[in-house]
Amino acid sequence: MDIVKSLGHPEEIINLFRYKLGGCRAVMPKLDYDSMSDTLRTCYAYLNQTSRSFAAVIQALDGELRHAVCIFYLVLRALDTVEDDMSIPLEQKLPLLQDFHTFLYQPEWSFSQSREKDRRVLEDFPTISVEFRNLGQEYREVISDICHRMGVGMAEFLEKKVSSMKEWDKYCHYVAGLVGIGLSRLFSASQLEEPEVGRDTELANSMGLFLQKTNIIRDYLEDQQQGRAFWPEEAWSQYASGLEDLAQPQHLSSALSCLNLLVTDALRHVPDVMLYLSRLRNQSVFNFCAIPQVMAIATLSACYNNPQVFQGVVKIRKGQAVTLMMQATNMSAVYSIITQYSHEILQKVSISDPSREKTLQILSVIREKSVHEGCVSSRAHHHISPVCVSAAMILAALSWQYLNTTAGPAGGADMQGH
Repeated sequence: MDIVKSLGHPEEIINLFRYKLGGCRAVMPKLDYDSMSDTLRTCYAYLNQTSRSFAAVIQALDGELRHAVCIFYLVLRALDTVEDDMSIPLEQKLPLLQDFHTFLYQPEWSFSQSREKDRRVLEDFPTISVEFRNLGQEYREVISDICHRMGVGMAEFLEKKVSSMKEWDKYCHYVAGLVGIGLSRLFSASQLEEPEVGRDTELANSMGLFLQKTNIIRDYLEDQQQGRAFWPEEAWSQYASGLEDLAQPQHLSSALSCLNLLVTDALRHVPDVMLYLSRLRNQSVFNFCAIPQVMAIATLSACYNNPQVFQGVVKIRKGQAVTLMMQATNMSAVYSIITQYSHEILQKVSISDPSREKTLQILSVIREKSVHEGCVSSRAHHHISPVCVSAAMILAALSWQYLNTTAGPAGGADMQGH
């Protein structure tokens, strides 16, 4: 039960309670589905079915940007479903990926041979493509271009493994960095953000790489079980003869060393993330970008030096995620959150870890960047007496139980991760 997991964190319990009462609407307003066309309404239904986490922040975007990002997400979800489907023969998958962008202009194109859980976006692709063609030209050009470049990149890595750290960056660029670049161009095209946001592809790429590397690190065991391997050989080969060996109990020490190396590599994107977010001016765009990033650093903190990465699934608490979502609405709060989780990682750095010096160095850079911007401040600690805390926790727990039995599940957002 979510409330039980947060018993040691009174702030989370309060925020869970607020979220259940409708606090989520502060950053996730309810959409007017009645005013939408049937096809657009169906697209939002697919969005909620395929990404319960990103669906929330997408639907909170302002104006026509919301529809553009929704369609952008579904187009890339369809492309990603093709890439993920291990049942599609390589000789069929390669041209599908390379030519996928052309299907956006083929009203009748669909694909019914996928066995993936999100196959519906391929089976009913005409519904998505018609809404793509209803977008303004400035949006269509961005989506088509990114889809093309991503498909070509995915096809490249179908025939080779991610061997070097440089290739890890390249793979993450294709599958996530390009998403960051495309989104940034959409933000600027909507005129909600300055042209500079769309032009600075290096920062936008880092936004995507940080999220993708976090997911790859967290999903080690799931990917292994499904026959996929995304941890770079240059990293794991220092500690094991095979990537699968890291899951063996006798290799735990080596596995943790490899894990910490990759977390450290992901952390080097955080300074770019901070700079990117500091440039945003529209509140809905800021929320859209900041919330996944702070959840990513919270997830990295949970994964760092954690054996559970090799034994199961590492997730941040729902109360923790809800708290992050409700707090990450301005740069001062984002800097505080990043500082907090950086400090948590710092406290877990082992004196014998091979990546210790690099980890300490990047954590120092992150702190220096925060201080330079003048945004570092301790997160507010309210000094509440133990009696009041206990009473509040009991009240919140009882209220949560009551709301669960009377109001049903809250919202459509999966606050477990990304």
